[in-house]
Amino acid sequence: MKTDWSKGVQVSTASLAINSALALIKLTAGVTGNSYALIADAIESLGDMISSTVVWTGLVLASKPADKDHPYGHGKAEPLAALAVAIMLVGSAFLIAWQAIEEIRTPHQPPAAFTLIVLLLVVVVKESMYRYESRTGRQIGSTAVLVDAWHHRSDAITSAAAGIGIATALLGGPGFEPADDWAALVACVIITFNAVHLSRTAISELMDTAPDSLLPEAIVPVAASVSGAKRVEKLLIRKMGPAYYVDLHLEVDGQLSVDEAHAISHKVKDAVLAHSPQIADVLVHIEPFKPQAS
Repeated sequence: MKTDWSKGVQVSTASLAINSALALIKLTAGVTGNSYALIADAIESLGDMISSTVVWTGLVLASKPADKDHPYGHGKAEPLAALAVAIMLVGSAFLIAWQAIEEIRTPHQPPAAFTLIVLLLVVVVKESMYRYESRTGRQIGSTAVLVDAWHHRSDAITSAAAGIGIATALLGGPGFEPADDWAALVACVIITFNAVHLSRTAISELMDTAPDSLLPEAIVPVAASVSGAKRVEKLLIRKMGPAYYVDLHLEVDGQLSVDEAHAISHKVKDAVLAHSPQIADVLVHIEPFKPQAS
């Protein structure tokens, strides 16, 4: 399987540029408009800049070909980057929550109305980036890109929550000034939940957890359909970046010569690779056929 890593690198580069611009816009609007929720949003965008850099680095490393020290390639750099971004998401949520609580305890002026326009722009841009990046992540099978996409959606969620809080503060009048701070706290809960969920996927890949997709069910009949193959005795699959590596124990007639059994193993490997483009390599181990007792 030849992965188009360039798509992931391109989308992470665009993500970094957009996060940089939005962080500056939100920070400026938050300070001048007296909105802590918007300032907190800007802080998260600064974290997004770091996470996008981590994803970009992970994808660049993962795209490196296999070498003597890394015979299976560098694909694990990709879930490592995803895990790092998920941890950053949790860290950002706790930082925003702590500062929001401080703002709630401190009397302050209500935010300016123009901050709502800024937040609306942020929600539209961030949700668009989420859709674009998640679509690319699914196309190339990249966990890191998918996690970074959720970073955009998390930012859209916090911005939407901040917008609700600011609108409440403006419409409610005196006594409702901390509404946008409470909105920031609600957003933190959502961000943390999503970060924990996304980290599980990255950890599963790092731990070589068996894929829960339909891939194993598809491989067995393909391998068994090859002429000379008797039965698939064992099937092991692990994910390396967006690609899968398969170890397959195949039973053949025990009376066959080594050359004949070897030829069958190559046919099985070719059939599986042709059927499933996401598979990078197949290792076929030949065993003598043992009829199962009825």
